[in-house]
Amino acid sequence: MIQSEAVPKPRRNVELLLLVLALAVGIGASAMVGLNSAAAFDSDFWFQSSLLAVAAFAFHIVLRLRAKYADPVILPIVVALNGLGLALIHRMDGPADDTGNNQLRWTLIAMAVSIAVIWFLKDHRILRRFTFISLAASALLLILPLVPGISAGEILGASVWIRIGPMTFQPGEIAKITLAIFFAGYLSSNRDLILLAGRKIGPIQFPRFKDLGPMITAWLVSIGVLVFQRDLGSSVLFFGLFIVMIYVATSRISWVVIGLGLILGGGFIASQIFSHVAFRIDSWINAFTPEVFGRSPGGSGQIVQGLFGMADGGLVGTGLGQGRPDLVPFANSDMIIALIGEELGLIGLFAVVMLYLLLFTHGFRAALGTRDAFGKLLACGLSFAIALQCFVVIGGVTRLIPLTGLTTPFLAAGGSSLLANWIIVGLLLMISHTARGPVDTTPLAPAAPATAASTATTEAVKRQ
Repeated sequence: MIQSEAVPKPRRNVELLLLVLALAVGIGASAMVGLNSAAAFDSDFWFQSSLLAVAAFAFHIVLRLRAKYADPVILPIVVALNGLGLALIHRMDGPADDTGNNQLRWTLIAMAVSIAVIWFLKDHRILRRFTFISLAASALLLILPLVPGISAGEILGASVWIRIGPMTFQPGEIAKITLAIFFAGYLSSNRDLILLAGRKIGPIQFPRFKDLGPMITAWLVSIGVLVFQRDLGSSVLFFGLFIVMIYVATSRISWVVIGLGLILGGGFIASQIFSHVAFRIDSWINAFTPEVFGRSPGGSGQIVQGLFGMADGGLVGTGLGQGRPDLVPFANSDMIIALIGEELGLIGLFAVVMLYLLLFTHGFRAALGTRDAFGKLLACGLSFAIALQCFVVIGGVTRLIPLTGLTTPFLAAGGSSLLANWIIVGLLLMISHTARGPVDTTPLAPAAPATAASTATTEAVKRQ
């Protein structure tokens, strides 16, 4: 007699309980900021807290209706981080600033778009049909900041923004999603071809030269971002995303070795040719040198002030609203980690890092649980994009690596980053819904381009 499989539990009630705790973190942080200022529990506090709570519970209801088997931990983690970020950004607002309210508006927009992704994307495997369309979209998004008429020009040393009416937008944030979709579709369709034996040097087997095409292309794209847009952080993020996804697809360390070699080689050449790269490296190595500290542009004053602020916070911090993060340039965006270290201390900073670690690992759990290669690679790529972005930002603020212009996901001020990361959350929730739910034996519609590519790849392997 055939025994039926155990029906998985949705665990939405667990998510609801965690969501209440997550809202308590964000709203409680706003309350503490208000208690240490002249605006404690004013109308703005209740209005912002109510909007965040309504949006979070609306997201939860949509998951009950459309993705009831989704991971119950991902949404509460992101809501806690986003709520804490809103409190910290509002804490830095001056009398004439509206950054906190602008971040709240972007939060609501981003959550609405993420809800739309969950509502209309019934199966993440559909995205595989758009593999090469995603590549074209990525190229277009990366070129837009250089197009006259819509380019916002150079802002803070980088040309990565476009101007839409009165606001600016960073299309490269969306490009990391479309690139992940392209890499996942390409690698899942051509994995067998990439795995064909190449030359073995010592214990490492390297791929054939003609199979290095995607790697070289990704390297050239990342170098192009560095050269033309002067954006070191995005360059590292795009290339690192490809390296991790191809390693997950092939399990060959040779790809990582080649990738690291290209990163080091490209970084060295860029540091010798481009002054903005040389300044970044010099301000990292010689941060406490007086000449470097006061240099403009390319000085290390921002890094050093952030380190002093975190040192002043000590173990438990000075308390929300009690520190002097105003001494650190861009404390509400690039240096928000320094603000957390100063006012919440080492314990608070470790708590934030732990939330990011949980988010990353639950994204990987979704990748391990899903049954299709495309979903596995896409979940790995999207999860790693968030993890790498956190490492680059936190490493730069703590002077582990050179400082870049990336934003801390869900915490730092920046509407385009917030929108892109909430879309990633929506995709991860859909993949985890497929991974945790009952086995879906419904086939996709025929004539998908990826199927044809996979058949051609198999035939190529047989001919070898």
